[in-house]
Amino acid sequence: MNTFSRTLSIGAIVGAVALTGGLAAASQAAADPTPAPSPRTQPTGMVKALADSLGVSVAEAELKLDRQNGQQETLRRLGMSGVPTGSAYFDAKGTLTVDVTTARQAADVKAAGLAARIPARAPSALDRIKTELDRLAEKKLPAGVESWHVDPVGNRVVVTVRNTSDTTSRAFVATARTHGSAVTVETTRDDAPQATAAVAPGSKMNTNTSDVNGPYCSVGFGARDQQGKQYLATAGHCIKGLDTLYFNGSAFAKGTRTRFAHGYDSVDMGVAAISSGNSVTTAVGGWGVVSNTPVRGSQRAAVGSTVCKSGATTGWTCGTISSYNHSVTYTDPGQPQTLVKGLAKSSVCIHKGDSGGAWITNQGQAQGVTFGSSNTSCNGSFGSGASWMQPLDDLLRYYGLTLNTAS
Repeated sequence: MNTFSRTLSIGAIVGAVALTGGLAAASQAAADPTPAPSPRTQPTGMVKALADSLGVSVAEAELKLDRQNGQQETLRRLGMSGVPTGSAYFDAKGTLTVDVTTARQAADVKAAGLAARIPARAPSALDRIKTELDRLAEKKLPAGVESWHVDPVGNRVVVTVRNTSDTTSRAFVATARTHGSAVTVETTRDDAPQATAAVAPGSKMNTNTSDVNGPYCSVGFGARDQQGKQYLATAGHCIKGLDTLYFNGSAFAKGTRTRFAHGYDSVDMGVAAISSGNSVTTAVGGWGVVSNTPVRGSQRAAVGSTVCKSGATTGWTCGTISSYNHSVTYTDPGQPQTLVKGLAKSSVCIHKGDSGGAWITNQGQAQGVTFGSSNTSCNGSFGSGASWMQPLDDLLRYYGLTLNTAS
């Protein structure tokens, strides 16, 4: 049986592998003699990969990351002082903007060097609209509506529609429009999102079979409960039957809890108990593109931040987080349509088999695990559609787990 270095790191679930905080990462670490970068050293390989993804020079990518990192740290300190930071986002010029409710808070934000905005619509008001739409979809799924979410940049709720040929979808859109300018309805030609677990050769984490050529997902993050028991945080759809998980033909974990079920209102998060003698490393595999990246924490990145993912199918790809708290409708072939809530949307390229894998920032902050995508093809690192992940911080809170981090 293969063994894995003992370290704690947990992740959220969703489609393509991002962080090598899992067994797939462990195999890469064994094959890659390059030592993990120092916590104080910005991994140059990651900067190069990001530059290629964004179509900019390495110097420009490094400058972008350095500026984002500094502003994120300022935002963290503001949050500790009581300033609301949940609706922060990077604007088109790369400045972190914080939505606040009072002039005093705005002054504090500006004094710290960030931009402040008192929006026309309070974030809580938009959250209430989003919740209303969730409840409507829970009663009867609007199959022609791809997703809906709060857009902090536009200060609105955005509903994305594939088609309104069915009565339920038309009624859903009509209800959304009753909120006037607070809701924007957009149309898309993207394929319906699909969870990315699939049968494929070369599996990194086989689901319910020891056959390495069988169905597979990608490994996410390791975490522990209050008693120290070790778990793998993964996509709920990867262990929907509380499956046994295999690495290189040997069982290493068993699904224990999942919030995903076809045909029901779901959240794509789940956990698997790691078998004795096995573990999930706290360094995300770079697939030969970057050095393995140590997991340092799980601070959520602001909208507009750059993020990279490591996956068994598409390897290491990068992109931008566009929004959080997405509700998505999708269908797996042969399965009933399903509503999945609480996802984050991005431009990162993922494909089937990337499900459950890890997402991480250049600072080593674990962000989530892959759910799926509407990508019909990938151009380099970018997908032609959209991709979604399950945020890690939500998963850890729900299951009462602590992320394993590098020492």
